[in-house]
Amino acid sequence: MRFPGHGHRRHPDDIVIGPLDLSARVDEALAVQAIAFGLGPDEVAVRRQIVLRHMTYPGARALGATADGRLVGFVYGMPNDRAHWWSTVVEPYLRAQEHDIWLDDSFVITELHVHPGYQNRGIGRSLITTITDGAREPRSILSAIDTDSPARGLYHSLGYTDLARQVLFPSAPKPYAVMGAPLPLRRR
Repeated sequence: MRFPGHGHRRHPDDIVIGPLDLSARVDEALAVQAIAFGLGPDEVAVRRQIVLRHMTYPGARALGATADGRLVGFVYGMPNDRAHWWSTVVEPYLRAQEHDIWLDDSFVITELHVHPGYQNRGIGRSLITTITDGAREPRSILSAIDTDSPARGLYHSLGYTDLARQVLFPSAPKPYAVMGAPLPLRRR
């Protein structure tokens, strides 16, 4: 796989990483997330409202990965705010580990998903490094299902460390880990 813009002529199978109007393409993005994360229609409907609300927050931005114009991956995030729901859930877990300072001056990666047919090609890495390269904050935080997974392996390789584990979100069937990394993220 090649990412265009590096002195090569563009080919139809190139993956293009760039700004994404997530509000306009929310259904396409959630279709990728549903496949990548195994979500049913009811969960997608709930997440649709959450994504649309998040995109109204100050500093929220999104990037997409497209193949021949079709969305195959996306990431979005925003400057963290302790008043946001996610922060209120993770704060006690971080405080117990003396890591609650990570909730301040951090860019939170809210969602990062790549269609399974396009995984293991560097798309997730490119999405997360590109969006955090534009962050004004000195660090980044995120949550991921607390298990050995390719996603957590990617985050560790970028410099994210576990700040709290076994974090329980209401209605989530599995515990999560909250991870943080100084910016810029570590490159290969």
